[in-house]
Amino acid sequence: MAVCLISNINAQIRYSVPEEMKKGSLIGNIAHDLGLDAQRLRSGRARIVSGDSTEYVELKTDKGILVVKERIDREQLCAETTPCSFTFEIILDNPMELHHVTVEILDVNDHSPTFPNDEISLEISESAAPGALFLLGSADDPDVGLNALQHYTMSPNDYFILKEHSSPDGVKYAEMVLQKPLDREQHPRLSLILTAVDGGNPQRSGNMKIEVNVLDANDNAPVFNQSVYRAKIAENAPEGTYITTVNASDADSEANSLISYSFANFKSNRNYIFKIDRKTGVITLTGMFDYERAKKHEIGIEAKDQGGLGNSAKVIVDLIDVNDNAPVISVMSFSSPVTEDATVGTTIAIFSVKDLDAGDNGHVDCTINQNIPYKLQSSLRNYYTLVTDAALDRERVAEYNITITATDSGSPALSSQKTLNLKVSDVNDNPPRFHKTIYTAYVTENNSPGLSIFTLSAQDDDWNQNARISYLLDETTVGGSPVSSFISVNADSGVVHALRGFDYEQMKSVSVCVKAQDGGSPPLSTNVTLDIIIQDQNDNAPQVLYPVQTGGSVVAEIVPRAADAGYLVTKVVAVDVDSGQNAWLSYKLQKATDRALFEVGLQNGEIRTVRQVTDKDAVKQKLTIVVEDNGQPSRSAVVSINVAVADSFPEVLSEFTDFTHEKQYNDNLTFYLVLALAAVSFLFITCVVVIISVKIYRWRQSRFLFQSNLPVIPYYPPHYADTGVTGTLPHGYNYEVCMTTDSRKSDCKFSTLGGQSVLVMDPSFTETMQRTMKEINFLEDPDKCPEMPLDGVFLWRVLFVMAVCLISNINAQIRYSVPEEMKKGSLIGNIAHDLGLDAQRLRSGRARIVSGDSTEYVELKTDKGILVVKERIDREQLCAETTPCSFTFEIILDNPMELHHVTVEILDVNDHSPTFAKDEINLEISESAAPGSRFLLGSADDPDVGLNALQHYTMSHSYFNLKEHSRPDGVKYAEMVLQKPLDREQHPRLSLILTAVDGGNPQRSGNMKIEVNLLDVNDNAPEFNQSVYRATIEENARKETYITTVNASDADSGMYSLISYSFANLKGNIKDIFKIDEKTGVITLIGILDYEKAKKYEIGIEAKDQGGLGNSAKVIVDLIDVNDNAPVISVMSFSSPVTEDATVGTTIAIVSVKDVDAGDNGHVDCTINQNIPFKLQSSLRNYYTLVTDAALDRERVAEYNITITATDSGSPALSSQKTLNLKVSDVNDNPPRFHKTVYTAFVTENNSPGLSIFTLSAQDDDWNQNARISYLLDETTVGGSPVSSFISVNADSGVVHALRGFDYEQMKSVSVCVKAQDGGSPPLSTNVTLDIIIQDQNDNAPQVLYPVQTGGSVVAEIVPRAADVGYLVTKVVAVDVDSGQNAWLSYKLQKATDRALFEVGLQNGEIRTVRQVTDKDAVKQKLTVVVEDNGQPSRSAVVSINVAVADSFPEVLSEFTDFTHEKQYNDNLTFYLVLALAAVSFLFITCVVVIISVKIYRWRQSRFLFQSNLPVIPYYPPHYADTGVTGTLPHGYNYEVCMTTDSRKSDCKFSTLGGQSVLVMDPSFTETMQRAMKENNFLEDPELQEMNTALSHNAEKQPLHERIKYSRAIDINQFSTIATDSTW
Repeated sequence: MAVCLISNINAQIRYSVPEEMKKGSLIGNIAHDLGLDAQRLRSGRARIVSGDSTEYVELKTDKGILVVKERIDREQLCAETTPCSFTFEIILDNPMELHHVTVEILDVNDHSPTFPNDEISLEISESAAPGALFLLGSADDPDVGLNALQHYTMSPNDYFILKEHSSPDGVKYAEMVLQKPLDREQHPRLSLILTAVDGGNPQRSGNMKIEVNVLDANDNAPVFNQSVYRAKIAENAPEGTYITTVNASDADSEANSLISYSFANFKSNRNYIFKIDRKTGVITLTGMFDYERAKKHEIGIEAKDQGGLGNSAKVIVDLIDVNDNAPVISVMSFSSPVTEDATVGTTIAIFSVKDLDAGDNGHVDCTINQNIPYKLQSSLRNYYTLVTDAALDRERVAEYNITITATDSGSPALSSQKTLNLKVSDVNDNPPRFHKTIYTAYVTENNSPGLSIFTLSAQDDDWNQNARISYLLDETTVGGSPVSSFISVNADSGVVHALRGFDYEQMKSVSVCVKAQDGGSPPLSTNVTLDIIIQDQNDNAPQVLYPVQTGGSVVAEIVPRAADAGYLVTKVVAVDVDSGQNAWLSYKLQKATDRALFEVGLQNGEIRTVRQVTDKDAVKQKLTIVVEDNGQPSRSAVVSINVAVADSFPEVLSEFTDFTHEKQYNDNLTFYLVLALAAVSFLFITCVVVIISVKIYRWRQSRFLFQSNLPVIPYYPPHYADTGVTGTLPHGYNYEVCMTTDSRKSDCKFSTLGGQSVLVMDPSFTETMQRTMKEINFLEDPDKCPEMPLDGVFLWRVLFVMAVCLISNINAQIRYSVPEEMKKGSLIGNIAHDLGLDAQRLRSGRARIVSGDSTEYVELKTDKGILVVKERIDREQLCAETTPCSFTFEIILDNPMELHHVTVEILDVNDHSPTFAKDEINLEISESAAPGSRFLLGSADDPDVGLNALQHYTMSHSYFNLKEHSRPDGVKYAEMVLQKPLDREQHPRLSLILTAVDGGNPQRSGNMKIEVNLLDVNDNAPEFNQSVYRATIEENARKETYITTVNASDADSGMYSLISYSFANLKGNIKDIFKIDEKTGVITLIGILDYEKAKKYEIGIEAKDQGGLGNSAKVIVDLIDVNDNAPVISVMSFSSPVTEDATVGTTIAIVSVKDVDAGDNGHVDCTINQNIPFKLQSSLRNYYTLVTDAALDRERVAEYNITITATDSGSPALSSQKTLNLKVSDVNDNPPRFHKTVYTAFVTENNSPGLSIFTLSAQDDDWNQNARISYLLDETTVGGSPVSSFISVNADSGVVHALRGFDYEQMKSVSVCVKAQDGGSPPLSTNVTLDIIIQDQNDNAPQVLYPVQTGGSVVAEIVPRAADVGYLVTKVVAVDVDSGQNAWLSYKLQKATDRALFEVGLQNGEIRTVRQVTDKDAVKQKLTVVVEDNGQPSRSAVVSINVAVADSFPEVLSEFTDFTHEKQYNDNLTFYLVLALAAVSFLFITCVVVIISVKIYRWRQSRFLFQSNLPVIPYYPPHYADTGVTGTLPHGYNYEVCMTTDSRKSDCKFSTLGGQSVLVMDPSFTETMQRAMKENNFLEDPELQEMNTALSHNAEKQPLHERIKYSRAIDINQFSTIATDSTW
């Protein structure tokens, strides 16, 4: 049907519109022309389908018209093709219609004829013959028909006429024909206008200007306007800098007057420095100048015209020196590494600097980077020594990058840098250090021996062996045992190991001291403390303190029957010697006679009743309590408690006949209470006695000190030193004041290092130490200040002057002269003899040559003391033309340092012949050249100097003479002068030899060949051997394919016979397709040929000689068509996806194919891939419809890749493919399906609600929503209840859940129906049955039916004493509601008063006698029977049966008549002992608290006094800081001044590091003050404070020179007094 519809409704529409219509312009009413209305266009989704990239037309479906969408340019669209049109299709759907529309574009005259060039220049010799042709080319007009180019016209003139020609393709071009001879003297230049006219209306035209230059005969040589040109330029001028302009003129005109400039007479590399413009004569810089090599340059300039005549001139370029050479730094000696303890002034390196510039530009200053401990010292000009300027510290800076900067004095100044990497070697000056002073490690008790506890790590700022740290354990004791028996430390790694297992209950922590020692020499070390905290482990079970388990009493606690719920029966008290959570105890009731009656507090162990006690409760209750700690793993203890439920003790006795009156519990408790009371009382009395004794002892000591004449011994702050304002200033002063108690002499020591502050204790003393010193002026007295350190600055100045003197005094200059090209090892001179040194001095001083040049030509033989040639010396390579030629180097010696300059002059030898720049030169000279014309021949180059250099030139010929010239720089060059006229017909070519000769011995020479080509007058135009050339080529020919060769010849010779070929009359893009070799005339392909665009090409060829004469020919290239275009597939319509229930024949896509080739090459067949349910149908030529060919099934194939292949009929055939990805959409045609029709699930009873029982899973072959399955529960009833109250099904996952717990005893199984339904429309579903089998669980304990347990009767059964063996006492009857083996019951006798008397049947529960009852058997017999089922785990029930062995009931009662009365004695004694222990403990604790409070109060009072302004409060110097072992002021000093109030003696101690030593005045006193203070401890007595206060008041009454100042320092351990003499 689709094919029929297309073929029936197909239509062809054609419109014609002019080009350049505006956008939106109407083209035609397509709806009217096709017989359609606008509604049909919209409903059919009418659209334009075009294979072109540009859509020129737009369809307005609302109006049914075609309008212009894009600007239409006929020339751009079709070029020269006529008629011009483009085609597109309009397609409609429902039903499908296809209409072809062709739009023809009409030409308008919108282009004027244009020439390729607005102006052309023709050079025609005045000797050109009449009739000569000159091709002018063609104009191009993109329009066609009448609007195209019609004819040419030319402006009127007397010399030329115009001829028009037409090529076979219709292109019109013009030629200009000479009518009469030209006269250059009358008309040297002609201007003509060529006009091209088209036939449009209005008419358009285009012009081209023709400039004709008349060339004359070449009879004048160029002449310079100056013979010598001068220029000045700075040597740092950049490339391209303008130098000067040379100018020459030629009396000839046109080509003969065109002058080209070039360099001549070049030497060396000057031709690489300058560049001359061949046309303008402008000389510019192309290389680099160097003033130091050449101060000026002299250049020969040659000017030549086109006829070969020439002349020469000279250019002298003077250079201006600039500072363009940076200083060069040469390191002559460098010592690295240097030790960090090197003294100041140590020499590190010696280096020299050199600047090639002169004057200020060559003056060099050297500096180094700042903030480094080094400086430069200069001994000789441009020689420097690098020395240390301060102490080095490798730990702060391990290496230095010392940058030496050499800067000259030029403007702008230039500088260079040299970086020396100096490494500082290590000295062991840093001890190891830890990050902390105390480390803490944790270890769990009961650890295994060898366990790694901790890793100590210390750092040492030193390096290598000095930083290698060893760890050593300080040997101390722990609990009387050496610490090494507990702990070991790995010496290398610092790992601490435990050597034995620790016990937390015996040892809580261990403190060890570890020493870290480095590997230096001597070694340094640091100590650190490691506190090892032992952590508790749960290794002790709880211990029950109460109730005490003695086993002597059956009844422990009595509970009255009137007790309510929560009644406190007793409390279990337990402890655990472990700590932490290991000691957290919990209490649980493990076993009880009646679990429903009692409970135990989990945390407090209190046993309370759970409910009201009733008469049915048994009198005797036994409880088993488990006490468990919280450790991992936990440990526990078990205690059993007997509880009697009775209102009176006799009632208890009626049930318990086995009662023991004697109790050991109260006796033990009394004993421990008495012992504790005695111990606490003893501690209290001892404490009181000790306190009273200490008080009496201190009072006696204070009285002794106050009344004695002993001096007051001061103790000083151990680590205080003066730091002043800045602390480290080198000009500070410290003072050491020394006074004694046994002489009248005092002493003072002056030091320049330290701070300038002075310790002043008396607030009334207003003078400073500096002022007092100035007044006394004792610092100038050498007796008082005998020690003055040497000034370090002065010392280094002396050393520096000495080093300079050493170097300057020994300096020497030596000069040698040697010829060049000496062999290696040749002797230059005996340097040792010339310097007055011996060979031993050369070796001991490590004599060496230092040269700044890269090549060392000389070698020093220190064993012989001579200089020899090391490398070949070429004077020309070393100095070029510089004379004299020499090089310089230095010889340096050490210990002491000597520096000698040596200069070696190189003498020239005649080792080079004169050479010309070229072996042969060619000169082109016109035969019309006049006699006297000069031709520059250039110069030869001889690198030698003096007599060995070039001397003169020679040449011999009849037509030419030779002239020699010399420039100011000495360069000689030659010129050739014409003597008589040349005749080209007689001698078209001349060969000459120019010889250059030097003056050496033997003499050397060089030759250059001169070839002279004679040029004649241009009087013949080129002639082609054919007027038309033809060639055939395939359109797929490769680039560079040969087309044909055009050939023309010229009767002239020389330059006028050289013919150049070019294209003419080109149209379109021919120049991009073809290329002609302008010399050979070979035409090749450079572009792409396309037969479909052009079937042939017609090309104009023009041949011209060098004189401007030319001719033209034509080349016709015919193309052969090949199959080079593959078919193009265009998809016009494509519907995807398609439903799987689509009928056979459903249209999927419409495609069109197109092949631009013609004939069989353009015939196309279409196919699709096999084995797919689709086929192609063709309705029109090259149009195809893709339809379904079979039913689709998405479940089998969800998508198709349909490949459409279009193949043409060419040879070889070409094809193209288009792949359509067609997706098949789903239809709900598959219901869900289960793997089974019935499923079975098992669930154990008593399950938790929400338990997942089973998972149902169904599959649906459909897709997306159609395959989305929901699970629904079919609503039925189970036992009268809806099944949904038992079971639920997850609608998405199909998981079946139980909504409640099942009970096997009530329900054995459940059967449910579940429906799986998909999400299609309409939905499809499938049902499945799920049988849920409930499995039994042992969840019911046996129930004892007989005997009934009431507890109200003491005797349940009576057995007569005459009962025989097997007598049936009673039968225990029990049942179990479980099923299967869970209901199988067994009976066991758990407990009996006499196990040998009764037995219980295992299966039936009958209680029978085992033997004959005797009179010895007790009357009261109690049996406990356990009934147990066979489940896993099993459950049981216990029944207690009381059996009385008696013949009558009164006999039973006679057994319960004895009663023991309660006694209160032990209870009263225990109470009073506990009371006494509590009272004594309270008194002891109160005493301890009071003592501590008093101590704290006194300490706070001392702090208050320290912070007040009272004179007794110590005054600390404001500028003193700690300078102990680790202080920051290694040169600081402390002063300890000690004075007393009860004698005329004082003393002073000087300390450099603020040590803790105490000054002792009494010679007989052999103990240290610290030791005495520790032993006596008398400084803590407050009475001593009062004594010192009184002494300070007495001191104020003394004269000024005896006045002293006091300061008290109160510390927790020590008390000190510090004073100084106020006269200072």
